[in-house]
Amino acid sequence: MLRCLFLALAGLLVLVPASPAPAQEVTPRPRVLVLTDIENEPDDAQSLIRFLTYANQWDIEGLIATTSIHLPDHVAPDRIRQIIATYGTVRDNLLRHEPGYPTAEQLLAVVSQGPPVYGMKAIGQALSPGARQLIAAADKADDRPLWVLVWGGANTLAQALAEVKQQRSPAELDRFIARLRVYAISDQDDAGPWLRRSFPNLFYIASPGMHKGGGYHMSTWVGISGDRFLGRFAGGDFSLVSLEWLEKNIMAKGPLGAIFPKPIYIMEGDTPSFLYLIQNGLGDAEHPDWGSWGGRYEFYTPRLRKWFLAPEERPFWTDAEDEVLGADGQWHTSNKASIWRWREAYQNDFAARMDWTLKPYDQANHPPKPVLNHPARLTARIGDRVTLDASASSDPDGDSLSYQWFIYGEAGSFTTATDRTGSLGSIENADKPQAVLVVPSKRVARTGDLHVILAVTDNGSPRLTRYKRVIIAVTP
Repeated sequence: MLRCLFLALAGLLVLVPASPAPAQEVTPRPRVLVLTDIENEPDDAQSLIRFLTYANQWDIEGLIATTSIHLPDHVAPDRIRQIIATYGTVRDNLLRHEPGYPTAEQLLAVVSQGPPVYGMKAIGQALSPGARQLIAAADKADDRPLWVLVWGGANTLAQALAEVKQQRSPAELDRFIARLRVYAISDQDDAGPWLRRSFPNLFYIASPGMHKGGGYHMSTWVGISGDRFLGRFAGGDFSLVSLEWLEKNIMAKGPLGAIFPKPIYIMEGDTPSFLYLIQNGLGDAEHPDWGSWGGRYEFYTPRLRKWFLAPEERPFWTDAEDEVLGADGQWHTSNKASIWRWREAYQNDFAARMDWTLKPYDQANHPPKPVLNHPARLTARIGDRVTLDASASSDPDGDSLSYQWFIYGEAGSFTTATDRTGSLGSIENADKPQAVLVVPSKRVARTGDLHVILAVTDNGSPRLTRYKRVIIAVTP
């Protein structure tokens, strides 16, 4: 184990590591159940294809076909099965690159369907197979929560919770709800607002509201690719989500690429829900306010907007703004920026995984392995100099690495004031394996957590990025 010695001398904080580097914390794989209105338009199929290239990242408890406002009266589980069958033809090659990919048979066993009716019409009807499967997954003797990713309507989840509420005691219902985590792509039926109102302790991430009235336009998730449609925002590099990029980097690559449909509206609108769970070192699923490839969210009760179905009555995890230097060289502040700021990384990562479906190990690129030579949580005082060290980082392909340390100001409770350059503070040698953070001391004395992100990128093709987060508790 690494021994760390902190010497506080005249405002100087020095971190002295000893070899070898510490063992890096291993996070358990999330348990995931997907509710998808697949076949309402191509983006659900697109998202499912990307999702399956990451199928070794989570334990998949269900792939449930649902309805939505866009697909109100039927479900399409056979479309899920078709995509899984194609995944089965490339699974062996994926295993050449990373272990843990489930078989097609294992995935087919968890395909089911929700009620083939719109929204709250499902409440009071016979329990759907999908709702039964959700209840069974949440009831498993497993300490990990069940992540319910809602790509369409939420009435399968509503059916399940209504059943549990009717059949169990209030204490048992509370225990059941505590096992659930929901990430919803807006409200695509009237069940989402009912769930948030009826179960105030349910962990819920969402940009609330319906497409009618402008809900999608104002959402966080549209930052995935909605620059020119739905979102209509500047700052992101649109070339990375264009049809031309998809044709070259995704659609031209093997059996899965061949079935990746062309976008009609935007590319992969549902993908942020599982980008949020990818274990790349950036996010923490239990802390939506820390930010990740799937966006950043804060816990509050949003004010009534014209696209809401009803006023929100309690706090939940919803839209938050990031300030980001865009591809156009200008600063942009928006909730969408909390996703598009990572676009090059998440698109390159998908392109690499599509290579894995075809190529042998030595002809494909694999992500670097960043390592901190000190704990991920440190303590410092205002004005201190904090040594940051990732010199033990490596790359499995022997690629050279580039480093970028930066302060993620919105993620922490330590307040930072940007100057006219956009800088949140001083990090010396921010592009080196070893850097020094000067804890900001301007303005007023303050305390709180300061989040520093390390992005390590290799020089392979495509270039892949992984992260480490250092949280510094700033004391007086």
